[in-house]
Parts: sequence; structure tokens; C-alpha cells
Amino acid sequence: MTVPLDRHYLAELQVSAERVSQMRRIVAAHLRHWDLDLHVRPVCRAAEELLTNVRRHVGDDHRCVVELRRRGRHLTVSVADGDSRMPRLLDGGGGGLSRVMALSDSWGTCRTTDGKVVWFTRCAETPLPAEPPPPAPLPGGLTSWRRPVAVAV
Repeated sequence: MTVPLDRHYLAELQVSAERVSQMRRIVAAHLRHWDLDLHVRPVCRAAEELLTNVRRHVGDDHRCVVELRRRGRHLTVSVADGDSRMPRLLDGGGGGLSRVMALSDSWGTCRTTDGKVVWFTRCAETPLPAEPPPPAPLPGGLTSWRRPVAVAV
């Protein structure tokens, strides 16, 4: 199998309820374009959680950067914001980072000079194309519609 070339998408946005849903649609479109249709739902839900966390903990109308990067068989989604407070995984929580953890293969956080980045990864192999089924037999046991060619003996 040929591993696809690296893919990259970056968007800077002001966080709001409208922008979170818009970003979800943009992420879905990129994943479909990259032939990662099977990953659209879990990746979009996890990305939406990260953006909602920025909105909830940093506040509406703060800027953040969303980055999608596909390298070989791995997809990484990260959200960077300007708040230096690091997120925590809460016990018994059904949302937030607990949901991101459930929807990804790995996740993490990293301080930056002007805030932090929260990221997650998924193994994102493109399924192999299905082999076309063999042609159905034609009526009367024929295997082709071509007329027999007369051969001189």
C-alpha cells in the first residue's frame, strides 16, 4: 500500500458557538478530501470538544489556532490558545478531555510561549479500494458478447 503524502490545514479563528460548528464542518470536509471518511465523526467530535473547552475556559471571542496534520498513517489535530492554564482530565467526566481521550489513540498538552496547545492523534489509514466483483455470467453460459471468430484450418 502506498502511504499518502503529508497533508496540512491551519485556521485561526475567534471562538464562538457559531465558529465551533463552522470549524466542525471544515474539519469534516478536509477529512473527506483526504479520503478519511471513516474518521469524520470521531475526529470532529473530539475537535469540537477541544474548541468548546477553549470557549468555556478561556472565553468567547478569544483567538485560537486549529491545525490538522496527516503524516503517513497518523492524523493529529491540535488547538492552540493564548491561555497559560493547563487543562486537566477530571474524574467521572463524560465530556471534555475524557471524550477526547475516548475518541483518540493519544492526546496531550504542551505549554507554548504565549499559551498552550492541546492535541490528539488517531491512526488514520485509508482503506484499500475494494476489488471489483467478477463479471456476472451472461445468459446461456456465455462469458462475452463477442461473436466467435471463424478460424481457417
